[in-house]
Amino acid sequence: MTAEAIHTVVVVPTYNNAGTLGKVLEDVLACGLPVIVVNDGSTDRTAEVLEAFPGVCVAGYPKNRGKGFALRTGLAEAARQGYRYAITLDSDGQHLAGDIPSFLEAVAEHPDSLLIGARDLSAENMPGENTFANRFSNFWFTLETGLRLSDTQSGFRLYPLRRLAGMRFFTTGYELELEVIVRAAWRGMRVANIPVGVYYPPAGERVSHFRPLRDFARISVLNMLFVLVAMLWYWPWKCLKGLTRQHIEQFISDHVTHSKEPNSRIAGSVALGVFMGIVPIWGYQMIAAGVLAHLLGLNKVIAIVSSNVSIPPMIPFILFGSYVAGGWLLGRPVLLAMDGLTLETVRDSLAQYLAGSILFAVASALLAGMACFALLSLFRKSEPSVR
Repeated sequence: MTAEAIHTVVVVPTYNNAGTLGKVLEDVLACGLPVIVVNDGSTDRTAEVLEAFPGVCVAGYPKNRGKGFALRTGLAEAARQGYRYAITLDSDGQHLAGDIPSFLEAVAEHPDSLLIGARDLSAENMPGENTFANRFSNFWFTLETGLRLSDTQSGFRLYPLRRLAGMRFFTTGYELELEVIVRAAWRGMRVANIPVGVYYPPAGERVSHFRPLRDFARISVLNMLFVLVAMLWYWPWKCLKGLTRQHIEQFISDHVTHSKEPNSRIAGSVALGVFMGIVPIWGYQMIAAGVLAHLLGLNKVIAIVSSNVSIPPMIPFILFGSYVAGGWLLGRPVLLAMDGLTLETVRDSLAQYLAGSILFAVASALLAGMACFALLSLFRKSEPSVR
């Protein structure tokens, strides 16, 4: 048994899976690891099944609270008992305990990683909606973190408990598994897939507590929030963090001084990025800048980088500049006093800001583009575009 195995516990959340729980526990115990079962308010024979496994630690509560709550309970208990890692797998029998050694080998190579079992989505009896949902989830995870995974929905995972210590989670349903991996990635943890097997019984024998409409809606709402946070905080912060002298010099060398693109195209890319960074589509500036740059034949990298003009320190100046521009455009005064605040004044101020933001974005983009073109003309010979 490896050193990692000695510090690892298996956490099995369960809710009304009495028909498969016993076999799952037998297979897990055969791997030689301790087990914590979280009885998530089961109303079937789960309690009777657990009585046959006196060596298993059982945590539970009388009322069903959701898979996420059960996972949080199990991980907290594992941390309390001093384990370094917790491997989670479902009690419906779809995960194969024989893959547990693969997690231990992978974490021995990359300690304190968060590992997700990547299922074969072409496996026999795999529900078609699972394949679509997983691809959908993978897309949003990449957008939110910049990382690419082949399976983000599998519940067969290894959690590094020490690295997760101090993180407070807020969700209690299936969406917790999304919350953990996104926030772990934002913290700089290594999040990776390892291949695992999967067994899906025929449709008539399958027991699932996933409520497609409600649970998918909750996951979608969480993705929307994460995308907003990623665009307003994570990506700007990551961009600022990467603004070292070496990175800046490398970027300028690759995309400006040694670029084969003409000065006009580089200046146009800067102007587009600045414009998209100021217009009021908060959270989607970089996406819009990249898409429009592609459609207009401009440099996508320069446009996306330039759209970060809306980084948090610049936001007050952008808001004020837009409000002032709106006052000039609509012939209204610039009033920032809080006294006499009414719904009507709020509505008028919002309209003034929205109108001014377009004007301010256009003016700023033109100034940035012209300044960039002038500097490039002075210090760089324009080269013909190579496609």
